[in-house]
Amino acid sequence: MEAFPHHHSQFLQRLHAIVGDAGLVADADQKAAHDVDWLKKWRGRSSAVVRPANTGEVSRVMRLCHDTRTPLVTQGGNTGMSGGATPDDSGAQLILSTSRLRAIRDVDPLNNTLTAEAGVLLAHVQEAARQVNRYFPLSLGSEGSCTIGGNLATNAGGIAVLRYGNTRDLALGLEVVLPDGRIWNGLRALRKDNTGYALRDLFIGSEGTLGVITAAVLKLYPRPAARAAAWIGCAGMEALLQVLALMRETCSDRLVAFEMMTEQSVQLVMGHVADVRRPLESPHRFHALIELADTREAGLAQMLEGTLESAIASGWVEDAAIGVNLAQRQAFWKVREGISQAQVRAGKAIKHDIALPISRLPGFVDAACAAVRGELKDAKIINFGHLGDGNLHFNVLMPLAIPPAEMASTVQRLNRVVHDLVNEAGGSISAEHGVGQLRRDELRHYKSAVEFDLMMLLKQSMDPNQIMNPGKLL
Repeated sequence: MEAFPHHHSQFLQRLHAIVGDAGLVADADQKAAHDVDWLKKWRGRSSAVVRPANTGEVSRVMRLCHDTRTPLVTQGGNTGMSGGATPDDSGAQLILSTSRLRAIRDVDPLNNTLTAEAGVLLAHVQEAARQVNRYFPLSLGSEGSCTIGGNLATNAGGIAVLRYGNTRDLALGLEVVLPDGRIWNGLRALRKDNTGYALRDLFIGSEGTLGVITAAVLKLYPRPAARAAAWIGCAGMEALLQVLALMRETCSDRLVAFEMMTEQSVQLVMGHVADVRRPLESPHRFHALIELADTREAGLAQMLEGTLESAIASGWVEDAAIGVNLAQRQAFWKVREGISQAQVRAGKAIKHDIALPISRLPGFVDAACAAVRGELKDAKIINFGHLGDGNLHFNVLMPLAIPPAEMASTVQRLNRVVHDLVNEAGGSISAEHGVGQLRRDELRHYKSAVEFDLMMLLKQSMDPNQIMNPGKLL
């Protein structure tokens, strides 16, 4: 998209008048870190980086961009997986960083809510909740560097969706600056509000294409006083699903995590991550890490052990290990969380962040593995994810023998093979990482014409000048 003609230095002067010295980065070296994503996969060239200190400054910046038709990319912690916060290489797009929007405006333990600005790190939200003996359950590997605004913009998932839901489910209200600079104050700390359209949900997951989220009212929960964990090995995914159903029936909302991984995923971690041990000595086709949490310690471990005994007696579980203390639970989680690190060290991977109805997962996994190996017989499939909410990371480690010239076409072919099967099973090609640049074309391919038209109507209505994060999502 071409920016409306204007003198660049004059535009920078107008930005400077709004945000001051601390709020504007125009030097190429200083803004270089903002022009590339953390994966070093997407690189662009921004016109400048503007860092407003409050919602009023965001509003004035947005109004200026609207009037001059300057395209804008909102950037939080720059930890995304899909290139959604990286500018293009035109040099025309302005990056709006939320890094100075760092205030926690309110913490209300009686109402179980916390109001935070968009640039607050997820780890700081968790800590603010902890200080009033409450719990904010969103948990990600990047929580020390990702921001709550980015989590909302991508509707991030994580390891506790099974119990608490996605980021969308953890937000009650938003404050948003619209593309024309108007401020929508929807910071309502209410669990019931039927006074019109749920505008909040338009912006959550919209990846900065409809406006800039500047603050949010978040849900807090009673802080768990006890946790219990187990690692199980099963012969097939059907058995894992039986165990999941049993855990839900017997443990109810105490079940907070049910993380699945294949034997190949476990072996990958053992070969590439230091200081890890196999939770189970013998190999199993499928593994799961199960965690319970409760506000009372009494009986939690016994509940987990009793449920697993029933699962073993039913023939669903081949072997199990109980994490009887914090160190053992952390050792389990180190294996699960080491998969992503191990993949990076093992080489290039084609990653699929997908979601399906849980009942269709076994059939999908069998079909997808066969289809991928039919296209690339030497491919190693690293399949893991959040089984409790149907989200799989179905990743393919690429053989080193593939010539670089054939890599792009191979990636495109395997993506289509996997995503066709996801679509046939009624699933989603983007579960928790966002669409960004990575899945933009795939989104258009798989969305129905009616659904895509509705999305475009919303975009055109709210951003008629098409300045908000162009080239992403749509």
